[in-house]
Amino acid sequence: MLSLRHRTFIAAATLAFLAAQPLAKAQIAPARTLDELKAETQSRADRNVYPLTGLKPDDTREALAKINSLSPDDWAAAWSSIAERYEARAKTEETAGKKTEAQGDYRQAWRYYSFAKWPVTNSPGKVKAYEQSLVAFQNFVRLLDPDLETVHVTFEGKEFVGYLRLPKGVRPAPVVVTISALDSRKEESVERSDAYLKRGIAVFALDMVGIGQTPIKIDTGAERMYSRALDYLATRPELDAKRVVIQGNSWSGHWAARLGVVERERLKGVVVQGGPIHEYFQPDWQKKALGTREYLFDLFAARASIYGTNTLDEFLAYGPRLSMKADGTLKKPSAPTLLVNGENDTQVPIADLDIMLHNGSPKEAWVNPAGAHMGRSSEWPDGKIFEQVIVPWVARHIGNAE
Repeated sequence: MLSLRHRTFIAAATLAFLAAQPLAKAQIAPARTLDELKAETQSRADRNVYPLTGLKPDDTREALAKINSLSPDDWAAAWSSIAERYEARAKTEETAGKKTEAQGDYRQAWRYYSFAKWPVTNSPGKVKAYEQSLVAFQNFVRLLDPDLETVHVTFEGKEFVGYLRLPKGVRPAPVVVTISALDSRKEESVERSDAYLKRGIAVFALDMVGIGQTPIKIDTGAERMYSRALDYLATRPELDAKRVVIQGNSWSGHWAARLGVVERERLKGVVVQGGPIHEYFQPDWQKKALGTREYLFDLFAARASIYGTNTLDEFLAYGPRLSMKADGTLKKPSAPTLLVNGENDTQVPIADLDIMLHNGSPKEAWVNPAGAHMGRSSEWPDGKIFEQVIVPWVARHIGNAE
């Protein structure tokens, strides 16, 4: 459950975002109408693509029929009602000893609660949905094999939460540290962690700073939280702290890129998939990108939340301080780096991949000429990129390639 401090912060942020929305929308491209949002949401569920991967088309149709406005609480209530049904069924199945069925339904409950709070917890209903998603997730992972350990790491008088899964029969195990994206959470990283475990690689899943169960917002120097995570891993005898890779997806690719420089002596490599580097932080790009139809809805609210800014002007002024070009980080040597993205990304400019590729240490790149954000396309969906590009690269650099 979220602490009172987290509840208070989110509630305050909610009021600020809601107050700021008319100003923000007046200066960027219009958002989807309710009918447009419903149609696009159903289309993505039918195609099983982000952010509706794993959500069933019939369930999606049922939830959308219950939504009568663009209110965040209406959205949260509709999807939560689907989650509650799966959760109740899972409890009945578990009582009856049907563990496999129960695990599947707990997972579906977690997925729907997670989508109920998507993309940002900017209303009381979405805050509640996030809390419920954490409960459903814990019920799901209770039945995992290998099991999952919830870790609380002390940090600057507070703490952050991570999930650790260890492969069977490998000690000390190398480890990949996964960092969630802007609108995902560490729980999504756990869901696909089997791809690493079967190669003998442990997974330590963390939220990106500014979201989830983290104590600080995004700002210069925020990568220190992940440095603290590396310190923690070094205290665990089950893990090989000399064989660690950082995997950053979308916004968290920024932190992977920074850690590749500041922690290069402690890392075997970093994956920067669609990560912001320099051009992303410029106001001209943001004013254009905030209107992209590649993102389902509420992109400004999601992006502003991680800075803690309230208006579009504040948001645009905040970003440039994070440029890795402006602070000279790009020119410095780094750990081995894999850059991944799509040529047609409308959320993070492909120029940011190019600037990394041509600065600092030599790097590898995988670019989908037909790809959108993260490199995804119909031929190369998220799962295929992860399993055929990222996981083999990580395994090779960590020393566990097949």
